[in-house]
Amino acid sequence: MTPLDKTGAADTLEGGAPRRRRTRQGVRGARGVRGAPLPLLLPALAGLAFLLLPLVALLVRAPWRTLPDQLTSAEVWQALRLSLVCATAATALSLLIGVPLAWLLARTDFPGRGLVRALVTLPLVLPPVVGGVALLMALGRNGVVGRWLDAWFGITLPFTTAGVIVAETFVAMPFLVISVEGTLRAANPRYEEAATTLGASRFTAFRRVTLPLIAPGIAAGAVLAWARALGEFGATITFAGNFPGRTQTMPLAVYLALQSDPAAAIALSLVLLAVSIAVLAGLRDRWMTAS
Repeated sequence: MTPLDKTGAADTLEGGAPRRRRTRQGVRGARGVRGAPLPLLLPALAGLAFLLLPLVALLVRAPWRTLPDQLTSAEVWQALRLSLVCATAATALSLLIGVPLAWLLARTDFPGRGLVRALVTLPLVLPPVVGGVALLMALGRNGVVGRWLDAWFGITLPFTTAGVIVAETFVAMPFLVISVEGTLRAANPRYEEAATTLGASRFTAFRRVTLPLIAPGIAAGAVLAWARALGEFGATITFAGNFPGRTQTMPLAVYLALQSDPAAAIALSLVLLAVSIAVLAGLRDRWMTAS
């Protein structure tokens, strides 16, 4: 047997199946992919520690012994109830007007669509306090639209519970619109076209065909909008104020308690932290899995 034949026999398993030879270069390449170079690993660990350290500190400094008393106080339950009611109402309002807006951006073509999309996503990067000031200029008692609401219908939004819902909707609805628009773009529009060719109207096709297809995206966007509304602070305190029982939500209660009772502020922060973790856990299949 020649050396070439011996090499070929060594590289062949029983039954004629070829055996892959792993060279040193291949092993080094595999290790390079799996491992991480030290100049990248150290900053990555520092970034991870930077993000986790405040959360760990919050858990370490939490008043665990008095936590049940802190969370069962009337003020906490009042702020929590108001936060849940306002966040849920803001999410419902976002669904009512945000889903049609997402459909308009995803399914129609009109002049200035890119500009409209940019304006829709503007509250994502706009400082919340600036959003609150903008709402005051638009819907305040002397605002561009607010003066007519007050004169014609007697509706005053600032410093009311309805004002909290409006402020939370303003900052939370873009999360819903982006999620639903992305789902609509990924969905095949041929199903809607087939429904219209069979005699269904555009609205019937949307209601009977499109909505079931994009239901997971709507649910994910609604959860994100609800969580964002629950944690809203800047626009709420600017547009609606901080009145206990009327406009004081959980984030505002945390800010107020931090000045007089840090233990209560930590307890309230733990509640919001638990809600955030629950939201991430509920959306793990959409946001936390690798493709």
